Amino acid sequence: MNLSFYIVDVFAEKKYAGNQLAVFSGADALTDKQMQEIAREINFAESTFITKLDVEKNSATIKIFTPEHEMKFAGHPIIGTSWVLMNTIFEHQPEKITLLVPIGEIPVYQSGDLVWLQAAQPEFLDTFSAEDFLNFSNLSSTDFNDTFPIQEVTTGSAFVIVPVKSKRALENLVLDKDKTNVWLHKHCKTSHRALYFYCLEEQKLTSRMLCIENNQLIEDAATGSASACLQAFLLKYNAPEIQIINHQGDFIKRPSQIYFNGKLTENHFDIKIGGKTQFIAKGEWEV
Repeated sequence: MNLSFYIVDVFAEKKYAGNQLAVFSGADALTDKQMQEIAREINFAESTFITKLDVEKNSATIKIFTPEHEMKFAGHPIIGTSWVLMNTIFEHQPEKITLLVPIGEIPVYQSGDLVWLQAAQPEFLDTFSAEDFLNFSNLSSTDFNDTFPIQEVTTGSAFVIVPVKSKRALENLVLDKDKTNVWLHKHCKTSHRALYFYCLEEQKLTSRMLCIENNQLIEDAATGSASACLQAFLLKYNAPEIQIINHQGDFIKRPSQIYFNGKLTENHFDIKIGGKTQFIAKGEWEV
C-alpha cells in the first residue's frame, strides 16, 4: 500500500523556516497505530493524515499526530494541510474549505498567500504564581510582566501563557526538564501540557513554546494552537481588537510569522490565525 505525501513549511516567509509538516493523503485505510508509527518515523512536530475527502462540500477529515500522541487540534497542521488541499489536492482550488478534527469543524480560507483558520471559543483555566517558575527556570521575579496573569488557556489544546517583560528574557530562558515535567503534571488541567512564553515589547510580539515529549524538553518553531490561546489571552487582558504578527522560532533558527486578526465582542471571541506555507517536496510512502 502506497500513500502520497507532501512536505511543507508552515508559518514560513521562505523555505526552510517555520514549522515542518508532513501531509499524507488517502489515509482512510490506516489504523491509528500505523499513523502513530509513521509520525514517529517522520519525527516532525506533527504529521497529518487525510482520512476523508468531500469534494462537493470542500471539506476533509484529518487526524493529527505528534511523534508521541494524537492531537485534537493543532494550528500549523491545519494551516499546512489546508494549503496542500486547496493548492494541490482539490483540482478546482477552492478558497474556502472546512477541516474536520476531533474538536469539530474548523473553517479555513485563503487570502492571497495567507491561509487563515477560525479558532474555537477559548476556555480560561487556572492562574499561577510567578514564584512557581522560579523553581524550574532561570527567570527572576523581575523578568515577569505582572500586568498580565499567568494562565492556562485552551481553544482545543491547552497552554500555560507566561508573560515576560523582554525579548532578552525569552532568548536567555532555560528550563529544568525534570522539574518542569513535575510542575506540568501537577498543575495542568488537560492531557496536553505545554508552556507558551511571550513578550510584547515595543509593539513586537515574540514567543517560545516548550513542552516535554518522549522525556525530552522540546521547543516548537511555530505553534498555531498556542497562538490561538495567546490571541484569546491578549483580547481578554490587553485590548478587544488585535492585528499583529507573532514571531516564534527565532531562537532555534526556524523563524516563523503567525498572523493574528481577532476581536472580542460581548464575550464572543473572533480568533483568526494566519500564515504562509512553503512547498518543499512530495513523494510516495510505502506502508
